Amino acid sequence: MEAASREPVLLAEVLAGASAALRHADRTGTAVPDVRDPARTPCRRCGIPAAWHRTVHGRWILMEPGDFPVGHVPAGKRWRIAGDGTAVALGRAEPADSCRVSHFDVCPAAEAPAESLTLLSLWWRNSRHRSRS
Repeated sequence: MEAASREPVLLAEVLAGASAALRHADRTGTAVPDVRDPARTPCRRCGIPAAWHRTVHGRWILMEPGDFPVGHVPAGKRWRIAGDGTAVALGRAEPADSCRVSHFDVCPAAEAPAESLTLLSLWWRNSRHRSRS
């Protein structure tokens, strides 16, 4: 069985992201979030709670809870959360692998996704949750 290919995380990228977070925290007096313990916060657009994770490029992405089979999620929409809490875009993967989905791809404040039934069902679930809130 062939191992899933992953892009390497360069130490320089990790250090640059950490350095930027520390500079921002120093300027604003805010705490630096712990990427190993993501905060569940509501989406600004729809109010549904999801977990923030830092990407390997130092940006933050809101992730839906739960894992999904990679065969049900379109390429380019697949994520994996590394052991340190970093969100990594998942390239090729074995069919038996699982992946995570960004909340931005299934946010009910945006148009319904047409790429996959899994994304559409998550969008509908979030839409129903939003209407009850």
